[in-house]
Amino acid sequence: MKKTDLNIIGMHCASCATLINRSLSKAEGVSEANVNYANAKARIVFDDTKLSENDLINIVKNKGYDAKLSTGKDFEFAQKNQASELRNLKANLYLGLSLSIPAFIIAMILMPLGIEVPYAELILFLLATPVQFIVGKDIYKSAWVALQNRSANMDTLIALGTSAAYLFSLYSIIFNMELGQYFETSAILITFVILGRYLETKAKSKTNDAIQKLMQLAPKTAIVLRKNGKKFQELTISIDEVKRDDLILIKPGSKIPVDGIIVEGLSSVDESMITGESIPVEKKKGDRVIAGTINKHGSFTFKATQVGENTTLASIIRLIEDAQGRKAPIQRFADVISGYFVPIVIAISLLTFITWYFIIGETASFALITSVAVLVIACPCALGLATPTAIIVGTGKGARNGILIKGADSLEMAHKVKYVIFDKTGTITNGKPIVTDIISFDSKYPGEKILSLASSLEKHSEHPLADAIISKADENKVKLSKVSGFSALTGKGIMGTVDKKKYYFGNKNTVKLKSLSNEIIEQMDVLESNGKTVMLLSDSKKIFGLIAVADTIKTNSTVAVRRLLDMGIDVYMITGDNHKTAKAVAMQAGIKSENVFAEVLPEYKASYVKKLQELNIRPGSKDRNIVMMVGDGINDAPALVQADIGIAMGSGTDVAMESGNIVLMKNDLMDVSRAIKLSRQTMSKIRQNMFWAMFYNVLGIPIAAGVLYFTTGWLLNPVIAGGAMALSSVSVVTNSLLLKNSRI
Repeated sequence: MKKTDLNIIGMHCASCATLINRSLSKAEGVSEANVNYANAKARIVFDDTKLSENDLINIVKNKGYDAKLSTGKDFEFAQKNQASELRNLKANLYLGLSLSIPAFIIAMILMPLGIEVPYAELILFLLATPVQFIVGKDIYKSAWVALQNRSANMDTLIALGTSAAYLFSLYSIIFNMELGQYFETSAILITFVILGRYLETKAKSKTNDAIQKLMQLAPKTAIVLRKNGKKFQELTISIDEVKRDDLILIKPGSKIPVDGIIVEGLSSVDESMITGESIPVEKKKGDRVIAGTINKHGSFTFKATQVGENTTLASIIRLIEDAQGRKAPIQRFADVISGYFVPIVIAISLLTFITWYFIIGETASFALITSVAVLVIACPCALGLATPTAIIVGTGKGARNGILIKGADSLEMAHKVKYVIFDKTGTITNGKPIVTDIISFDSKYPGEKILSLASSLEKHSEHPLADAIISKADENKVKLSKVSGFSALTGKGIMGTVDKKKYYFGNKNTVKLKSLSNEIIEQMDVLESNGKTVMLLSDSKKIFGLIAVADTIKTNSTVAVRRLLDMGIDVYMITGDNHKTAKAVAMQAGIKSENVFAEVLPEYKASYVKKLQELNIRPGSKDRNIVMMVGDGINDAPALVQADIGIAMGSGTDVAMESGNIVLMKNDLMDVSRAIKLSRQTMSKIRQNMFWAMFYNVLGIPIAAGVLYFTTGWLLNPVIAGGAMALSSVSVVTNSLLLKNSRI
């Protein structure tokens, strides 16, 4: 199976997307098709032995639309296409306004006031005709395409409604002037439709602000150092010409063009647009730099490691576009309704005309006005925009805050999370052991001497905790001694001779004494109960002191856990560590001891995730608890896959972004609750959008049909219906855009 993306050109409403989706889905060899109206994209999974990408493009073209194969520069293509659409809509809008406003003044102000306008009907005909067939050309074209495909769309409703008003008026001025005319109605309706589409397209373009800002981050040029004889020469070249392993010079205030490793120099770099972290990061030789970030003060040279479409910035943009192109499960509900909606509205419109004209006996003009109002006020566009616009804004907002959401389904599901499982090492803790305590039991062996002897011995060791002790000695500028006769004692510790004296360093099994003093035992118990690993320094007769090492919890782990608990979510921790250490770390983080899974091998972590998914669920039920797993994205991969939502902690520079559904660019645990809150806010916007789109139609169609006429004498003018229809789509997009201002 192969997956491809197509850029769709010419969609006017949600029904267009439904038609293309249906056509692609029915094609032999297509296993999945998803057409997104909001970003004009189609994602297709198909068997490339049965059909090609050109076949898919032809399917779209045969339905009266156009399609282009997705490239690495989709966003630029979409922007150009959107700009072209806006220019076309603006030109039509100006033409429509210049003709329909005079028509409105003549027919709805001057004539009702009794002010005589010579040849009024002829003038109205001349004003309305260009609007009907020039401004409304694309509406007719879209309606005709739908008709050829034996379906109907939003443009079908507009074409039917305005044509009925226009042709009735034409018949009236030719054969029977007493019937009245509605030229201004058809002209204003078409102008309203174009106005609505113009505002909608403009608003939709703002939903992609996040991608637009990321696209603007990458500079257009780079200063590379190329050898010219024995010397390096500075050359300013296009970003597209930069090659892997090129040496690139970065000056103060300039943007970093590609990913790479610093080979010379020192500076601080603002990575806020990539990670969301506002504090500049210190960079030195050997550190990684990311394309699109901004160098602050110093100058440095770095070697390019990832260029073009392989940079972190390009990967992030692809991930966001990918997420925005996917369809959230809740969208399927809107798609089903949109598919049936237009035919039902046409049927209601015909029934309205028949009821008023043939059954109740009202005039043809009266029946026409009500049936046209029904056609015009119905708007499946608002329903079609309800979900994708909110998803686009939500994923964009996440990206700006360093939370990369890789799919609309993940963004939707996150609001239902019941359990969050944190991996311990590198997630709740820093993942790097440090020396926390140095305690002396002999005045001749102060803390500094204990550290000196321990680090001298550990210099020869391969023990995992050796680095922590040596780093502490370096930090304190402690002098190391020469060691002879070094030996590793498996499962116990190490031994060696310093200044002709043999020392032992390790756990209590390393100590040659048969028993430990109560003071030392109590001290060890206190430290070990806090999750610390204790190592004793001794000779063959006496213990001189101890050093405790621990992988300390991150500064905000406790706050992050508390915030999740306050949101009504149960928090668990899973680790391969022993129960004593695991429970000590959990206690510091604020996690209940009974919610700790300890001594779990990586390959078995997934089974614990599954256990929570089925916790308190009735056997045989299709229901399950929604579980979120938070890990480092590498050794936690099986658990991340098993979880309903896998969150990978990552600096954003590794494309171990593949591991989770959500990637936290800042490595900040607070972003777990922010991701869930963002999901809740996005789902709230989707529900609001869907409610108002549905409520609008449920309320608007009966009023347009004239149900209030008998009790109030009130009848909905098609012009007002047209304005309301245009407003509904714009209001849905605007409501989605309000997400940008919400706090997470």
